[in-house]
Amino acid sequence: MIIDIVIPAFNEEDSIPLVLADLDRKLIRNVVVVNNNSTDGTVQAALKSGAIVVDENHQGYGAACLRGISFVNETKPTADILVFMDADYSDYGEEVEQLVRPIINGEVDFTIGSRALGTREKGSMMPQQRFGNWLATGLLKWFYGVKFSDLGPFRAIKLSTLNALQMEDKDFGWTVEMQIKIAKQKVPFLEFPAKYRKRVGVSKITGTLKGTILAGYKIIYTLIKYR
Repeated sequence: MIIDIVIPAFNEEDSIPLVLADLDRKLIRNVVVVNNNSTDGTVQAALKSGAIVVDENHQGYGAACLRGISFVNETKPTADILVFMDADYSDYGEEVEQLVRPIINGEVDFTIGSRALGTREKGSMMPQQRFGNWLATGLLKWFYGVKFSDLGPFRAIKLSTLNALQMEDKDFGWTVEMQIKIAKQKVPFLEFPAKYRKRVGVSKITGTLKGTILAGYKIIYTLIKYR
């Protein structure tokens, strides 16, 4: 199967070379770094490390993911599986094979590397992240009858399944929107215990009070919107 990776990136020049160095390029066809208005050397660092770089000027995690999906859909031959991961070096790139294996084997269409089930480096998730994750996954179960342990960004999905979800969110509601639609469309999925480490640099979301509040509001709003 053809596997592509989409990595949204906003000012991650120090971390993106580390992320790309850990990926098994024999497993992956294209690594697409979506530059989301970076003002540092993210683009140059990604290109130097062998990634394809596309630009998305609308600021937002979901907007960057949508741009990456559009690029992958336009690439021929079309990918079979699309992997999403962060550009901050918190995910372990060597676990991509474990992430995609159940999809390759035909067991499921969607997988998540769960931080809640895996081993986390001390300080890798802020208290507000852990609480928000607990609350959101609890509401997912209550509203939609589906049991997830994490909203983590490290995930893989069949491209045909992803396109059928018709994703829309352009910012903080992206991950939970995907999981809501997975539940509503009864897409088979599984989680595996993923390792997670402290990110390089400071988070643009949980590293600020404003970002934390906005992310929390949007996640709750999205959970209610699709109910």
